[in-house]
Amino acid sequence: MKIPAIPADEAKRLASLHDSGLLESGVTERLDRMTRLAKRMFNVSMALITLVDEDMLHFKSSAGYSKEAVPRKISFCGHAILSDAALVIPDASRDERFADNPLVTGDAHIRFYAGHPLRLPDGAIVGSFCLIDRQARDFDGSELENLKDFALIVEDEFAVMSAATTDELTGLFNRRGFDNLAKFAIVGARRRAEPLTLAWIDLDDFKEINDTYGHAEGDEALKALASVMTASLREADLRVRYGGDEFAIVFSGTDEQGAWIAMQHLVEQVDEWNRHSGKPWKLAFSWGISEFDHGGSGELRPWMKDADQKMYAMKVKNNKGR
Repeated sequence: MKIPAIPADEAKRLASLHDSGLLESGVTERLDRMTRLAKRMFNVSMALITLVDEDMLHFKSSAGYSKEAVPRKISFCGHAILSDAALVIPDASRDERFADNPLVTGDAHIRFYAGHPLRLPDGAIVGSFCLIDRQARDFDGSELENLKDFALIVEDEFAVMSAATTDELTGLFNRRGFDNLAKFAIVGARRRAEPLTLAWIDLDDFKEINDTYGHAEGDEALKALASVMTASLREADLRVRYGGDEFAIVFSGTDEQGAWIAMQHLVEQVDEWNRHSGKPWKLAFSWGISEFDHGGSGELRPWMKDADQKMYAMKVKNNKGR
C-alpha cells in the first residue's frame, strides 16, 4: 500500500481548511442532494464529499457510505488532493498503490474510485468529490466532465459556507463571525473606555461522548451547550462556537469579576440541564476568562491565548480531581 504524499503547501492548506469552518459546520441538505444525485447519475455504490485533515479523512456528505472519519494514510482522497486533475482508479485490486489497502481488502471492498479535487476560494485543495463502487469499471471522458461539474458546484457551496458567520449546527456565531465581531467589540470598548472580558470554553469528555454514544449524541451535546448559553446570557454577550468543542463568550461592558459571576451562573444552568436531560452522558465544560488589557497592543490573538491558557489550567485541574 502506498501512503499518500504530503502536499508541498500542507501547512497553508491545513490553515485554509481550518479557517474555512467547514470541519465544524454541519452537513447541509444541499450537499446531501449532490451526493445522492451523483450516486444515481453515475450508478455507483457511493458518492462522497470529503475533507482531508492532518490525520483523518472527514465526510462532509455521504450517499451509500458510513460518515465515520477514516485515517488519511489509507484514504484514496489523500492521493486525489495531490493534483489538480481527477484521480481515476478503474480497479483498485490491480493497482499497486491500493491492492493491499484495507479499504480494498476489507469489508468496504472498494474497487472503482474517481475523485475530483475540491478547492476553497483561496485555491487551497481541501478534499474531493468522489465516486466509489464495489465493482471495477471504466470511466469515460464525458463522465469525467460530469464529475468535474459536480466538483465545481460543491466548490461554490464551500465558498458560501466559508463566508458565513453562523455555525449551522448550533446557531451561534462561528470562527469567522467571532474574528470579525470581537475586533469590533475591542474598538468599541476602547473608544468608550469600558471593560471587556473573554471567556474560553471547552467541553469535557466530548471525545468519550462521540466514541461511546456516537457522533449524533456528540452533536446533541454541542447543541445543548449552545442552547444553555443562549438562555443564560445577555443578548449583548457574543456567543460563539469557535470550532469542534470549543466555545467563546465576549462579555461587553463587563470586568473579570462580572464575567466570573456569569460563568458560575452558566455552570449552574448546565447542572440543571443535566438533571432533566435524560441523556446517558453529562454535559460539562472547563473555562477560563481574561479581561481585555486596554493598555496593551489591542490585538485579538494574545487575548484569546490568555483565556485559552486559563481554560486549559482548569481542565488539567478537573482531570486531576477525578
